[in-house]
Amino acid sequence: MDFSGKKIIVGVTGGIAAYKSAEIVRSFKKRGAEVRVLMTANGAKFITPLTMETLSENEVITEMFPEKRMVGIRHISLADWADLILVAPATANFIAKVRAGLADDILSTVVISFTRKVVFAPAMNVHMYENSIVQDNIRELSEFGYEFIEPGVGDLACGDLGKGRMAEPEEIVERVWKTLNPRQDLKGKKVVVTASRTEEPIDAVRFLSNPSTGKMGFSMAAEALSRGAKVTLISGPTDLSPPSGVSFVRVKTTNEMFEASRKAFKSADILVMAAAPSDFAPKVVRKDKIKKTEEGLQLTLRPTVDILKELGKAKGKRILVGFAVETDNEVANAKKKLKSKNLDLIVLNNPLRAGAGFGTDTNIATLIDRGGKVEKLSKMKKGELAGRIFDHLMTIGRKGKRRPETQP
Repeated sequence: MDFSGKKIIVGVTGGIAAYKSAEIVRSFKKRGAEVRVLMTANGAKFITPLTMETLSENEVITEMFPEKRMVGIRHISLADWADLILVAPATANFIAKVRAGLADDILSTVVISFTRKVVFAPAMNVHMYENSIVQDNIRELSEFGYEFIEPGVGDLACGDLGKGRMAEPEEIVERVWKTLNPRQDLKGKKVVVTASRTEEPIDAVRFLSNPSTGKMGFSMAAEALSRGAKVTLISGPTDLSPPSGVSFVRVKTTNEMFEASRKAFKSADILVMAAAPSDFAPKVVRKDKIKKTEEGLQLTLRPTVDILKELGKAKGKRILVGFAVETDNEVANAKKKLKSKNLDLIVLNNPLRAGAGFGTDTNIATLIDRGGKVEKLSKMKKGELAGRIFDHLMTIGRKGKRRPETQP
């Protein structure tokens, strides 16, 4: 990632994650960017302006009206100077201020004056982040074109465990680089992505499912969006927030995912089936709760619809991508699935390998296309893997032209 010639404002607000801002600034500088740091009064209580000034090699600006006389209007000069503003950490309070159009300090005033891309990296307690008002503010700003880097799940400074940790510096730097250097090789294409798991009810309170969280599918949707595609994301149950800018469809059962996928696939160029739908469902579903007994419980299962196979039958010249979870004879079984379901590319991974599988931030994948090319990849972040998958798709040579008479 080369930031040479790029001018970035890093805004630091009042959160404990401000210590990560120092590493972000250092990383930008190391890669050639020119950085100016703006801090709120509370931000300066968590990390000193002197630290940020040393790392950025520029004066850190904390006041709207400096003691030293300045030629020109300060906030306008800064807004005209930068290529991008990154607010990291972005507190619930600061996000709310921007949505309300408040400009009562130097950072909020510059953000309000800025006409190019603003990226927020939220950081806060899990209950604050999940508050419906905060989520509404994020949605509203996303619709206005502001970008948000989703926080992670883990131990929080307050002692709680949940979603709200600011994304790690390397992830934030990579996201900023992609924002400044967008690839548009999917511009004009319609991409459908499925994500997460499905749930098949057993009775009023129980269901069959699997551990898929949706991280890979959401990463695929974000990558396609960043490369210019119009994206529809169809997801089963998940705790993840959809990337701003996608058309989001929430489903629960495998049949619901099939119907939504079939409908969206009619006008799509590419379908990426990253979801892990249930292969079986109870033959009989009880409307009440099944009582626990000494004899135990026996379930009779029926196969669910094979979404990939059904769409593969009528895909025409559209591109179809599937995922294969295999624990033995991995490549052979993946190739068999690729052929039987008429796929253009299959992404193979073994969940038993460390750093791969459900719920992890990383994956270890092998890409196999219909031309016989096999590309084994090392362990990497799922966001990076999403980029590699679309890179591979671009080499296949299928441009996603649709053949209307074969629509499902």
